[in-house]
Amino acid sequence: MLPAILTLDALSALYFDRPLAIRDVIEEVLARIAAARDPAIFISLVAPDDLRRAAHELLERAPDPSLLPLWGIPFAVKDNIDAEGLDTTAACPAFAYRAGKDATAVARLKAAGALLVGKTNLDQFATGLSGTRSPYGAPRSVFHADYVSGGSSSGSAVAVAAGLVPFALGTDTAGSARVPAAFNNIVGIKPTPGLLSTAGAVPACWSLDCVSILSASVADGVQIRRITEGFDASDPYSVRGTQKTLPSRPRVGVLSEGDREFYGDTASAALYAQAIETMAGLGAEIVVFDYRPFRDIGALLYDGPWLAERLAGLGYFVDQHPQDLDPTVCLLLEAAHRHSAVDAFAGMHRLRELSRRAEAVWAKADFLLLPTSPTIYTVEEMRADPIRLNARFGTYTNFTNFLGCSAIAVPAGFKSDGLPFGVTLIAPPFHDDALAIPAAAMHAAANCGAGVARGNGSQGPSAVPS
Repeated sequence: MLPAILTLDALSALYFDRPLAIRDVIEEVLARIAAARDPAIFISLVAPDDLRRAAHELLERAPDPSLLPLWGIPFAVKDNIDAEGLDTTAACPAFAYRAGKDATAVARLKAAGALLVGKTNLDQFATGLSGTRSPYGAPRSVFHADYVSGGSSSGSAVAVAAGLVPFALGTDTAGSARVPAAFNNIVGIKPTPGLLSTAGAVPACWSLDCVSILSASVADGVQIRRITEGFDASDPYSVRGTQKTLPSRPRVGVLSEGDREFYGDTASAALYAQAIETMAGLGAEIVVFDYRPFRDIGALLYDGPWLAERLAGLGYFVDQHPQDLDPTVCLLLEAAHRHSAVDAFAGMHRLRELSRRAEAVWAKADFLLLPTSPTIYTVEEMRADPIRLNARFGTYTNFTNFLGCSAIAVPAGFKSDGLPFGVTLIAPPFHDDALAIPAAAMHAAANCGAGVARGNGSQGPSAVPS
């Protein structure tokens, strides 16, 4: 009997005792996917017989599970990342193409023994943080079907939180893994940009894009990250670097009272204050910092020329196929035409200026502890006001990749309405390993588990409208 929320340790222990149990695991995963309450999680699935065949081939290739670190571990991939033999749609059917080979990240996971089960839904072209901008439907928070799942890695987060797979790949340009992790009570690993190759991923904002990991725990996410990372010469933004450490008593930057914007969500505000107390109880020195430079950096993403970079990554598709785009995505991408080359250089200069101001914060804080999202909205609220409400989700996430930061989003408790709240730990580049220690401690101290047990805890209807 598999646990409701799948983990690497649970499956590895099962395989160690009984390698042939991989057949039972595959059948259980297929059954869970077929019975999933939310029909909008996946865009495409590996055919059941193909998945069974892949498991059989793994048994023949490596009969001893200890030979491969991810032997027999099922996983899912956001559908803006290539997987050989499956279509990559980026949630736009007119854009779809059949991938001739795996993205680098997917290839590395398969080489480690992981088994791909399918491609997950997303905000179209990874443009959005709500999970509602897809013609394939809007995945919902596993805790209440009226509420958004968060995006753009919506399907990947829900697949993990619903116990369908132990982990999934997403992407994160402005919070696209961290926000859905928070809305579904799981962990979102956003590595240092370039640590994981983006080769084979449809660009959203290429200079800022990250391949990210959604998992039930920090330990699982870090293990997946270490297997997947590594320099890739085929990715112009791939980086090499040495992981850095944190002091034994880190200085943790937290928002001042004046910078704490929760848009009237007093329960989330209270849980953030509680998270600060928890971090202090774990031995950290709490330091209040000025959030203004980070807020202003984040604003560059949609008010500056980086919006034009989103258009550049799609070539002429947007101009030739406006009728095939989600209306909100189309509106945003068409607005990119207003930015000139002069705007691009002005934006770069502004970013350098603001980055210098942010350096003053890093001089007194080893990492930041921020709300992942100030609040959450229902799908209907989001559809009624899609741009303004979506932007609120990025209040504390948008700046991160501009500064090359590493980040880990973890669950931090539940509000009285049963919806989860999360916080994100953010540090300068190459603190991915170091951040894992306080992030895991924070998750453990919050004592709120991961995801939601299958068939329990959801306040929404069993049939989820799209």
